[in-house]
Amino acid sequence: MADKTDEEISAVRERAVAVLRGMGYEVVDTLFGGDFYSDEQMRERGITQIPLYFLAKSLESMSLCDTVYFCKGWENARGCKFEHAIAGAYGLNIMYDE
Repeated sequence: MADKTDEEISAVRERAVAVLRGMGYEVVDTLFGGDFYSDEQMRERGITQIPLYFLAKSLESMSLCDTVYFCKGWENARGCKFEHAIAGAYGLNIMYDE
């Protein structure tokens, strides 16, 4: 999600959620926000690798799922590439934004 504004991320996510719910899927929330996840708060808790922290949270969320959905452009995002490889290695169903 690097190089995307909060508004861009929110719009893409809302569209993906609508598509998936329309197909009958229950969507696991992977949008981690609020003060607890601010850079300042995380540094106060000793987190120095913030992108790695968010990747770990995403993988934790993936552990609740049978299927993962990748939005357009996922292949250009470092974290998404790891998530994709892990989803494949662990046999999750993978769906793609069309």
